[in-house]
Amino acid sequence: MKFKLPKLLTLLITTSFLFIGCNNNVDSNKTTDDDTLNIVTSFYPLYISTINITKDIPNVTVTNMTKSQTGCLHDYQLTPQDLKTLENADILVINGAGMESFLDGIISQYPNLEIVDATKGLSLLEDDTHSHDDHDHDHDTEDEHSEDDDHDHEYNAHVWVSVTGNIDEVKNISSQLENLNPENKEAYESNTNTYVAKLEDLKNEMHEELDNLPNRDIITFHEAFPYFAEEFNLNIAGVIEIEPDSEPSAKEIEEIINTIKEKNIKALFTEPQYSSKVAETIAAETGATVYELDPIVTGDSNPDAYDDYINKMKKNLDVLKEALK
Repeated sequence: MKFKLPKLLTLLITTSFLFIGCNNNVDSNKTTDDDTLNIVTSFYPLYISTINITKDIPNVTVTNMTKSQTGCLHDYQLTPQDLKTLENADILVINGAGMESFLDGIISQYPNLEIVDATKGLSLLEDDTHSHDDHDHDHDTEDEHSEDDDHDHEYNAHVWVSVTGNIDEVKNISSQLENLNPENKEAYESNTNTYVAKLEDLKNEMHEELDNLPNRDIITFHEAFPYFAEEFNLNIAGVIEIEPDSEPSAKEIEEIINTIKEKNIKALFTEPQYSSKVAETIAAETGATVYELDPIVTGDSNPDAYDDYINKMKKNLDVLKEALK
C-alpha cells in the first residue's frame, strides 16, 4: 500500500490542475493576489488623464493598452498583447461614445472587469462625417447609458480635444474611480483638483490668444475638432476624411477646393497621425497654407507624461495664432 499512496496523490493533484485550468475563464482578469489596483486605459489621451488622477497613490498602477502610435480606436482590432494586458486589469478606462468598437467583446470575455466611461452622462455632438460601428452608445444628459441603444444617432467621440471636454472627462474618470476604490477617494479628489486647475489655466490662456483672431474658418482632415472649434468659436468649413486605408474621392477634393476659394480660407489643418499629401495637393490649387494640429491621440505612455496634453495643446495654440492671424 505504501506505493499506491503517491500514485493516488499524483492523480488527485493532476485532476485538481485540470479542474483549475478548465475554470480559468471564471475570473480571468484577476491573475494576481496582491493589493495592487491595476488600471488599464484604452488609448493615450485617457492615459494622460488617468495618471494625473492617480498620481503618487500607492498600490495603484496605470497601463495604456494600445501601442503609442495607435491613434483613434474607431475600427481598432484587439491584439494578443492587448488581451494579455487586460488579463491583469481590475479597471478599464475607456473614452466611450462609440470610440471603442471592441467593447462588447471585452465585456463578455472579462465579466469581472470594471469599466470607467469618460464620456458617461456628457452631452455630445452628433457626428455627420464619420460612420462608426454599430457599437456606438446612445449618450444624452442622463447619468446612465441606455441598455438598449437604438443607434439612431451617432456621436462625435473626440470630447477630450476641447479643453473643457477634457476637464469633464477627467472629472468623470475621477468620480467613477472614487466609487470603485473609495479608500483612495481623497487622493483622487486632490489630484483631480490639481490637474483641473492646470487645465483651466490652459483654457484661459488659449481664449486670451484665440478669441480675437480675425480668421475663424478652417479646413480639417479628420473629424477630431468639432468640440475644439465649438469651444474657441472656430468654423469648420470642411472636413476631408483621411483614413489609413483610404483616400478621399476626386469629388470630395473638388468640393473642398471650391469651399476654400469661395470663403477665402487661408489655413488647412492636418494631423501628425495622417499623411499631408492630399492637403499639399489642395494647397497647391488654392494658395492656402498647410498647418498641423495635434488631437493628442498618440504619444509615449511613460510614467512622466503628466503634462503632455497641456504641452501639445500649447503647441496647437502657437500654430493657430500663426494660421489665423
